Amino acid sequence: MWFTPDPELKPCAAININISMKEELVRKAYEIAKERYSEIGVDTEKVIAQMQDFHLSLHCWQTDDVIGFENISGELSGGIATTGNYPGRARNIDEVRMDIVKAKSLIPGTHRLNLHEIYGDFKGKAVDRDEVTPEYFQSWIDWAKENNMKLDFNSTSFSHPKSGNLSLANPDEGIRKFWIEHTKRCREISEAMGKAQGDPCIMNLWVHDGSKDMTVCKLKYRELLKASLDEIFATKYDNMKDCIESKVFGIGLESYTVGSNDFYTAYAAQNNKMITLDTGHFHPTESVADKVSAMLLYVPELMLHVSRPIRWDSDHVTIMDDPTLDLFQEIVRAGALDRVHYGLDYFDASINRIGAYVVGSRAAQKCMLRALLEPIDTLRKYEAEGKGFERLALLEEEKALPWNAVYDEFCLRNNVPVGHDFIADVEQYEKDVTSKR
Repeated sequence: MWFTPDPELKPCAAININISMKEELVRKAYEIAKERYSEIGVDTEKVIAQMQDFHLSLHCWQTDDVIGFENISGELSGGIATTGNYPGRARNIDEVRMDIVKAKSLIPGTHRLNLHEIYGDFKGKAVDRDEVTPEYFQSWIDWAKENNMKLDFNSTSFSHPKSGNLSLANPDEGIRKFWIEHTKRCREISEAMGKAQGDPCIMNLWVHDGSKDMTVCKLKYRELLKASLDEIFATKYDNMKDCIESKVFGIGLESYTVGSNDFYTAYAAQNNKMITLDTGHFHPTESVADKVSAMLLYVPELMLHVSRPIRWDSDHVTIMDDPTLDLFQEIVRAGALDRVHYGLDYFDASINRIGAYVVGSRAAQKCMLRALLEPIDTLRKYEAEGKGFERLALLEEEKALPWNAVYDEFCLRNNVPVGHDFIADVEQYEKDVTSKR
């Protein structure tokens, strides 16, 4: 409570006054923050404008634990798993869309939506993955336009009778050709999405291919994967962009990953492809942030899949932790805002799924905001002049500046809940909607 309302006031009037007073406090705090940042050469209005142009690609699979809408049933496989069984999982396309709209209403700014192929609008029809066409995603294209969202896409190699341990790297030509055809069709779908929305659709290609135990044929499988990729990418499109994603290992594939980071980095550099950096797909001692400047010298763009690994690729909800903040700071410091795309990639079923959606999205935004509020010109000047003490001192002092007041103002201008107010919204949605599923 921000104040004690007059008992004579009607409840709705008290609420309105309460909201008004909070808005006033937010604006006052922002004006102070604006002045504080101005002292170190940072224009907060410019930063808010940049944040308005910062678009996350929201991952649809947070709503339903990566199950999708195929008629082919079965448990998750292919190196992925979800943790928990919190009540309220979306069970169909309407519920997934409803949950996305709700989450979007609590996240400031405008954002994209990232779909996996298994989320096609199949309308109860059995459509195998080598038969999928753009028509099964037309309703998504229409829905996205109605909801002011643009689409990104992913091929889906897991959770299928032909998934096994190897897909695009499978020595069985029939299975390999199946997945090649699937991926070709996914690129065609991405092209249709990009053309319809007037903005390139980014299609991510990740396959789980690997081995649970030791293999003596590492080169063979990588040769097959390279040949498959070459065939897939032979067709050129104007309205979609390809990105390729590595992994350290998957569940049940602990000993060997065909598409390792080294493999895909080399392939992307040689073929001028975008590479996906998933923060969960590296050794815990590696700095993903440090990879940004190294890779941008050799690849045209980067795609981020931001999650929170605990030990390994556990896909916990993104928070404003040091690795994530370092990652966004490095993007800003490298002047790469126009060469990096931002997606989320976690599927936490241990807590309220909508809450997880919102917490992770707002955390990523806060990391970007803090990165943009950094007095980079002054810091670079200190570094160029060899003023190590001054650089370190300013880096430390700016951590305590009121960045949160700028984020609150950003939320206010976008008509979304400020601060922890969104918690009540999520709880009410659970009471009214998800608890009844």
